[in-house]
Amino acid sequence: MSDVWFLRQALADLRAAHSWYEEQRPGLGDEFADVVHDAVESIIAFPAARPVAYRETRRLLLERFPYCLYYRIHGDKTLIVVACLHVALDPKRHQSRLRG
Repeated sequence: MSDVWFLRQALADLRAAHSWYEEQRPGLGDEFADVVHDAVESIIAFPAARPVAYRETRRLLLERFPYCLYYRIHGDKTLIVVACLHVALDPKRHQSRLRG
């Protein structure tokens, strides 16, 4: 994989989570960002290794934080991150975002 794209809503999810963690403890938002970065690197290395959560959208549970990255594989060179959602959220509520 060579390209990773984030949908606007996925970026908004990440910013909101980062801000929330930063409010809880200064620096924790940056730790969250580091975990997301590591997760994206893992997806790049092994894109098809994660389970399909809905249609063509795959899910990766983040380390240390109760969030999942949802992404799609587009062709053989592009990953599209469509959402970063808290695990406690009802997935049916977000299916429209996960559709391929």
